[in-house]
Amino acid sequence: MGAEILTIGTELLLGQTIDTNAAYVAEQLAAAGIDVYWKTTVGDNEGRIGEALRQALSRSEIVIATGGLGPTEDDLTCRVIAAVLARPLVLDRTVLESIRRRFADRGLVMSKNNERQALIPEGATVLPNPRGTAPGLLIPARDGRMVVAMPGVPSEMQPMLTEQVIPRLRKRFEIGARIGSRILKTCGITESQLDEAIGDLARSSLNPTIALLAHPGEIHIRLTVKTKSHEEAERHLDGLEARLRERLGALLYGRDGERLEEVVGRLLLDAGQTVAVAESCTGGLVCHRLTNPSGSSAYVVRGEMVYSNRAKEDRLGVPHELIARHGAVSRAVAEAMASGMREAAGTDLALGITGIAGPGGGSAEKPVGLTYIAIASAEGVISREWRFLGDREINKLLASQAALDMVRRHLMSRRDATLA
Repeated sequence: MGAEILTIGTELLLGQTIDTNAAYVAEQLAAAGIDVYWKTTVGDNEGRIGEALRQALSRSEIVIATGGLGPTEDDLTCRVIAAVLARPLVLDRTVLESIRRRFADRGLVMSKNNERQALIPEGATVLPNPRGTAPGLLIPARDGRMVVAMPGVPSEMQPMLTEQVIPRLRKRFEIGARIGSRILKTCGITESQLDEAIGDLARSSLNPTIALLAHPGEIHIRLTVKTKSHEEAERHLDGLEARLRERLGALLYGRDGERLEEVVGRLLLDAGQTVAVAESCTGGLVCHRLTNPSGSSAYVVRGEMVYSNRAKEDRLGVPHELIARHGAVSRAVAEAMASGMREAAGTDLALGITGIAGPGGGSAEKPVGLTYIAIASAEGVISREWRFLGDREINKLLASQAALDMVRRHLMSRRDATLA
């Protein structure tokens, strides 16, 4: 069963409105076992909407359109669908009365142009819209295909899709299968390295399938399976996830909606550890992320944004001579920042981060993106050099990601040593 999503609105093509509808529709259809093979966005032009709809019907059994159902002159969806499917528009008095009541309940007078929303293609099933004036429509084509039209307003479209459209489509097309998916999150490895590590599994696993999705500072592994039940899907996904975890180990940090800072916070809580952060090039981003999870006051004690050399010296006790000898962006200074922060805050762990975020400030010896991150603990200080290749904002994000991952790995190694 193949479906196509058709999002309508010139504002989408101009970039004035982000097309969140297509992503939501695709996600919900996948969960319902309906494959989406195409997605098209078209502006408010009668000819181009008609062309897009005819093409969609030539290759897909189900076409789901959002937008263009309002009362204004540029709301063309219903008229175009009627023309393409050769179905006349007829006045639906039940819909008209529903629109009138909605205006009356709000103490407003209905404009004459709202009557257009009650002109429905003949043979269409009307889907009530308790959150707006534009009804949804299910319009069968002569050859058994189906066109679905829904409002473009997400708060109106989303419940209509899940509560009315999908149940009807599953029944109409006798869809028994469901599609389940799971995201496994990795950091500390590039996309090409990850492909080498699990490429054989990706090639041999047909159901579930494996796909890699690159994000700044982390690579996600998407597992997708089509089964007859949620329970069967979970069994398949659990089995493949276990194989991937055995293969990747500590490179995997989380699943689905988990964020790295949440995982780090949970590890800190489990270990009964506290942390403080001294930041230069990241400008407080690491502290911001660490304190995003609720309850982070249990493990985050203190943060210092020490951008200048003087701040590093005054707030953390970094020796002036050390900075003069090695430079503010150096392994030695990052380690001194971490040690000084741990001593000042009295925490179990402390981070020191210094680097060149860019776009200026780099040199042949110390290029833009060069970053040093150190972590101080009771066992001593460890540090690592990084060379990021993004712009200023991306370099700051990547540095924060690397710092959090260093804390995660440190806590995991201590936990595993204790368990051993």
